[in-house]
Amino acid sequence: MTTKTDYMPRLKKHYLENVVSAMMKEMNLKSPMAVPKISKIVISMGVNEAKEDIKQLETAKEELASITGQMPQIKRAKKSISNFKLRQGMPIALKVTLRGDRMYEFLDRFISLAAPKIRDFSGFDSDKFDGHGSYNIGLKDHFIFPEINPEKAPKSRGINITLVTTTKEDKTAKKLLDYFGFPFKESNKK
Repeated sequence: MTTKTDYMPRLKKHYLENVVSAMMKEMNLKSPMAVPKISKIVISMGVNEAKEDIKQLETAKEELASITGQMPQIKRAKKSISNFKLRQGMPIALKVTLRGDRMYEFLDRFISLAAPKIRDFSGFDSDKFDGHGSYNIGLKDHFIFPEINPEKAPKSRGINITLVTTTKEDKTAKKLLDYFGFPFKESNKK
């Protein structure tokens, strides 16, 4: 019988067994602690309809919780904007920060199950790094995740996913994500 402590996510095991040694050799690092890693994944979802119908927020909260395995935070408007009929303190978005084993599990499901279901998918652009080693992905709908039933969900929602790494260089962060098998577009530049 296995206990909870025996379990290790597939990508975490891959990172510890393969990626650390390969990056140490490639970058001429002396310590495995110097090897960059993914520190957290932040997933956010805007819920514009929550202004009129608070039930939309609860539905979106349940959907995001089923995708990530963690209950999301409700983000509220910081100031009032009359053109958008927005008042300070109104709930407008949801956010989840994943770390540890849940982060590796989500990344594994995203790379192997969700990303291939994106319509006309040919890989992610490698120029979406922010200059500090973090990678941002904007998705038009959340139906690509297998946890969401399109028949029960009222409407398609956009999701933003940010992969935060411990490195400050985009080039090194891209190498790290390449080792994880992240589906980047093939670059034609040589």
